[in-house]
Amino acid sequence: MIDLEEKQERVLLAGVETAENFQAFESSMIELAELTKTAGGLVIDQFTQKRERPDSRTMIGSGKLEQMRWAIEVGEIDTVIFNDRLSPRQNVNLEEALGVKVIDRMQLILDIFAMRARSHEGMLQVEEAQLNYLLPRLVGQGIMLSRQGGGIGSKGPGETKLETDRRYIRTRIENIDKALKKVEKTRENIRQKRSKSGIFRIGLIGYTNAGKSRIMNALVGLDKEQYEQNELFATLDATTKAVKLVEDFTVSLTDTVGFIQNLPTELIKAFKSTLEESANVDLLIHVVDASNPHHEIHEQTVLKIMEDLKLTNIPVLNVYNKMDIAPSDFLPTLSPSLQLSIKSESGVQWLKTAILEKLHELFDAFELELPYEKAYQLPELRKSALVQSVVEGEKGYLIKGLIAPELSWKLPNN
Repeated sequence: MIDLEEKQERVLLAGVETAENFQAFESSMIELAELTKTAGGLVIDQFTQKRERPDSRTMIGSGKLEQMRWAIEVGEIDTVIFNDRLSPRQNVNLEEALGVKVIDRMQLILDIFAMRARSHEGMLQVEEAQLNYLLPRLVGQGIMLSRQGGGIGSKGPGETKLETDRRYIRTRIENIDKALKKVEKTRENIRQKRSKSGIFRIGLIGYTNAGKSRIMNALVGLDKEQYEQNELFATLDATTKAVKLVEDFTVSLTDTVGFIQNLPTELIKAFKSTLEESANVDLLIHVVDASNPHHEIHEQTVLKIMEDLKLTNIPVLNVYNKMDIAPSDFLPTLSPSLQLSIKSESGVQWLKTAILEKLHELFDAFELELPYEKAYQLPELRKSALVQSVVEGEKGYLIKGLIAPELSWKLPNN
C-alpha cells in the first residue's frame, strides 16, 4: 500500500508575534496551517517566538533557529513556511541557516492561486503576481535559486532560468500586462452591457471559505452549480449568473475571489480587474462564517479591503452563514445581519426574503398606467421591477411597484 503521508511535502511552520500583530497572531498561525494543507503540504511541527520586532537578518532569533534546525533533522522536514513576509535577504539567510527550502505566507498563497486558477485570465493574473514576487528575490546562490520559483508543490512559473534571466521576467511581465489590459477591456465592455441591460446587480463578498460559492449555487439553482469546496480559495474567477428572486424579477449575482489576512499586494494588483467586479454592483452581500472562532478578525479584514477597494458607498447585507455548526452562544458583531445555514431550504428562503426586504429599502415606488395595446411590455417590466399589483382599468393596466432609481428609465412611457 502507498503511504500518502510520505508523498506529501513535510512542513515546519514558523511565526513571530509582535505588538503589532498579537491580536490576530493565533488565528493567523491556524490559518497558515490550513493554507499549507490546501497547498498539499503536511504540517509536522510549528515554532513561534514573541519579539519586540522581527530579526532583520533571519526574522526569528538565533536560539529559536537552532531549535528549528534540530526539529528539521528529526522531523525530516522538506520546507519551512514563515507566517511573515520575508525580505529577499532574510530568505537567503534562512535557507543557508536551515539547509532546506524556505518560503513565506505570501508565496504559499501565490502557490495556492496557481493551483486554483482555471481561466486564461486567472492563470495570467497569477503568473504576473508570482513573477513580480520573485523578481527581487533572484539574488545569491544555493537552495533558493535551485528551486526555480516553485513553492509547495512546485507551482511556480516553471523552469525559465529565473535566477539569471531577469530580462526574460521583465519582458514576460510586460507581455502579461498587455494581455490583461485586453481582457480588462473586454470585461469592461461586458460590465457596460450589464449596466444597460436594466438588471439590478448583486455581488457576494467575504473571507475565503465563508460559503459564498454555496450561496451562489443555492440562489442560482443546482442545474447551474458553481464549484464549491470546504477549502481556502476554492474559486478564483469572477462568475456572474442570473437569479430569479420572485416571479419573473431577475437580478445578476457575481461571486469573486475570497479575501484573507495579508493578501499579497502582488495579487491585489494582478487581480485588480477581477476585484473591480465587486465595485460594479448595486448591493453587496457580505458573507461571514459564523462557525469560525476568529470570524471577527475575518470581518475586519474584509471591511478593510472593502475600504481599500472603495466599496464602502455600496449598500451591504450582512449574512452569517454556517449557523448549523456555529457555537450555541454565537453573537453577531455586524448589525443589522441575517443568521442562517444556506445548506437548508429555510436558509435559502430567509436569504431571498432578506434580499427582497433590502431591495424594498433601496427601490423607489412607482405607479403607472399601461395601455392594453402595450400589454406586451408587462413581462419585461416584471423582470426589472418588483411589481406589487396589476389592476385592470378603463384604458389599461394600473400598475404599482418598486424599481431601482438607476433603472427607472426601464418604466414604460418614461
